[in-house]
Amino acid sequence: MQDKNLGLSSILFNRSVQGIFYQIVTLALVILAVLYIVDNTASNMVARGLASGFHFLGVESQFDIGMTLIDYSPTSTYFDSFIVGLLNTLLVAGLGISIATIVGFAVGIARLSSNWLIARLAESYIEILRNIPLLLQIFFWYFAVLRALPKPKQSLEFADSFFLNNRGLFIPDPVFGESGTLILYSFISAILISIGIAIWSKQRQNKTGQTFPVFYSSIGLLISFVFLSMLATGFPVTFDYPELKGFNFKGGIKLIPELVALTFALSMYTASFIAEVVRAGIQAVSLGQTEAARSLGLNPNQILRLVIIPQALRVIVPPLTNQYLNLTKNSSLAAAIAYPDLVLVFAGTALMQTGQAIEIIGMVMGVYLFLSLMTSIIMNLFNRFMRVAER
Repeated sequence: MQDKNLGLSSILFNRSVQGIFYQIVTLALVILAVLYIVDNTASNMVARGLASGFHFLGVESQFDIGMTLIDYSPTSTYFDSFIVGLLNTLLVAGLGISIATIVGFAVGIARLSSNWLIARLAESYIEILRNIPLLLQIFFWYFAVLRALPKPKQSLEFADSFFLNNRGLFIPDPVFGESGTLILYSFISAILISIGIAIWSKQRQNKTGQTFPVFYSSIGLLISFVFLSMLATGFPVTFDYPELKGFNFKGGIKLIPELVALTFALSMYTASFIAEVVRAGIQAVSLGQTEAARSLGLNPNQILRLVIIPQALRVIVPPLTNQYLNLTKNSSLAAAIAYPDLVLVFAGTALMQTGQAIEIIGMVMGVYLFLSLMTSIIMNLFNRFMRVAER
């Protein structure tokens, strides 16, 4: 009997058993809390006569959207408005990440320049932009810069093809003929081949230490593939140029002021943080690496590109991912200047008209969660690909 008590005591006071017990209790409490919230929400909705479900997605939206990347009209459904808002969000996030990365890397490297003027200008850029609230920067570019531009009839003109005024930037729209799909396929093929070359070059460098000009090869492939496909199809590309008709421009592609202001503000603001991330990553590389590369006869450009940056990426990529996530989520500030992103279109107008708050907010939250997870996965794969192999 005493042996049984000792055995039971040893089990009860075992740390592993206690850990499992506490986890089960915690999980049960979380499940009970979720069930209570769901039941309470359902009861309140029934008491107020509110319908639940996603049937509203098939109903006509009956409102217009100022900027759409797909065909849309007031007779389109609420699901169509969701897609429009999602595409507009992806557009500004993609443009913002691309511009912020280029500017951030350039400013971060300039911050470490031996030239006093360049280093101070980079430092001033960082300290000014990252310490001014993003919303104020959006207001500045929208109200103080873009809205202050001349009216359409007094537009700023570039090469008789580009027009900038307070209603946006108007640029020529390329129109592809029936055989234009061949150009698109050629472009995609060149990108896929370039990715394959990059993977092969990385494996080759890890094994032999020899590098391959991936960037210049990729540019050459893109240009040659597109040019040859256009030559084979007789250059089936024409341009629809914007023309002033009445009080506004017709034709071409219109970049609305809200898109330009939001993209520029997000890019410049995030670039100031990326610049500091890049600076910290470069400084994390041992000075001995630079001295060793210099002793091998590498010039400063080769040292930075082949020695410093590949090693610095191990430090740069994790915080860089956070900046990409912040930029994507900060794009929801678009509602402040009426840019038709997912939050304004779907979580704003659609919610007000349908009253389906739980479903709509849940969908919007799910989209941002999915975008964040996908960004993290892609950046983790990139970090693994760029990992420096030790031989």
